Amino acid sequence: MIKIEHSVFALPFALLGMIWAVGWPGARVFTLIVIAMVTCRSSAMAFNRIVDRSLDAANPRTSMRALPAGLLQPRHANLFFYGSCALFFIAAWALNPLAFALSPVALGVTLLYSLTKRFTPLCHLILGLSLGIAPAAAWVAATGALDWRIVPLSAAVMCWTAGFDILYSLQDEEFDREHRLRSLPETLGKPKALLVSRALHAATVVLLGVAGWAVGAGMLYFLGALLAAFVLVYEQSLVKPDDLSRVNLAFFTLNGYVSIGVFAFALADRVV
Repeated sequence: MIKIEHSVFALPFALLGMIWAVGWPGARVFTLIVIAMVTCRSSAMAFNRIVDRSLDAANPRTSMRALPAGLLQPRHANLFFYGSCALFFIAAWALNPLAFALSPVALGVTLLYSLTKRFTPLCHLILGLSLGIAPAAAWVAATGALDWRIVPLSAAVMCWTAGFDILYSLQDEEFDREHRLRSLPETLGKPKALLVSRALHAATVVLLGVAGWAVGAGMLYFLGALLAAFVLVYEQSLVKPDDLSRVNLAFFTLNGYVSIGVFAFALADRVV
């Protein structure tokens, strides 16, 4: 039900926030950050599958997911959800007082996304926010304090996530309209929703540049951000209003390259 690649989008940016905050924080803090990230994301994914199981069953694209297909029982998903939440709070408590104090906010935002399609077409931005707080959360985890310098990176991740989520939701435009669910493709139609996605990805590139400037990153980081920009341009070129055959390539594969690639260049920049 929950795949490890579901954490590959936000985790590299969380680790980037950690590196920009303190460099290497030690094995204990690093391990706790990874546990907190994965369990928070797993909680959100499990909650999404639980609350949407009837919708997933009605949608041909998602009808073979574990819950609607009967591969898992709701009690199993609920056990996984509550266990992930508990591990997340334990990890936050073990990090520092501010991380623990803010942990309900972080978890609340990630869970809220699953409900937003029922009442707002801006649900993509809520998903973006849930991943966008990852770098700031890791900064707090590593330092025990907030700092404005991580805000541009969080904003970049928010815009990047919202942009690719719009692409993914193009597949469900008709289903969403029939079942009174909200999304930008349902509200604006595919062509205009694509324009919004492209604007968000353009903003992502700008914000990645601002983020590097804010922390005094070197040329290797900016090279990684430039390569991410080219990947995003290619990603957008794969999806057209009348051709969604390559959405999965654009959504899963290329966005994994963006997150891991930016992190790898930022790490190399920090080492150099």
